[in-house]
Amino acid sequence: MSQLESIQAEYEKFPEQFESIIISTVSPEGIPNASYAPFVMDDAKNIYIYVSGLATHTKNLHTNPHVSVLFIEDEAKSNQIFARTRLNFDCTVTLVERETDKWNQIVDKFQGQFGQIIEILRGLSDFRVFQLTPREGRFVVGFGAAYRISGDNLHQLVHITGDSNQKQE
Repeated sequence: MSQLESIQAEYEKFPEQFESIIISTVSPEGIPNASYAPFVMDDAKNIYIYVSGLATHTKNLHTNPHVSVLFIEDEAKSNQIFARTRLNFDCTVTLVERETDKWNQIVDKFQGQFGQIIEILRGLSDFRVFQLTPREGRFVVGFGAAYRISGDNLHQLVHITGDSNQKQE
């Protein structure tokens, strides 16, 4: 297996070790908000969050349908604090309407993942399901080991080099 194939396999499995993601939203006034939310993911790498309508990030998502999400290696497991393995996606946001077939399918997936608490949340009318659709992303596995992910093919990594034609962080 080549190094790229090995990193590709690591990328595909990386989100599976998490039950929540860090989310970054922006208010209508342009004020950023960092938070987190439990999530489930489908095979197309769409991320679904089930969040309270009272939360700041939910209000932000209603007014600004763009979010950045971050999966990041636990500090305790990292060999180098300056180069923690991480995956981020810039996503567009869509509200999944309550009680539709899709909403029920996603909430059932949450229940399978998180158990009984979802039965309680299901009855709370302020809780919302949002679909976060990745447009592009970046997978970083160490110093000089950053890979771009395009929304055209979320399953393919492209190594980021010093080439000035590529977008840099």
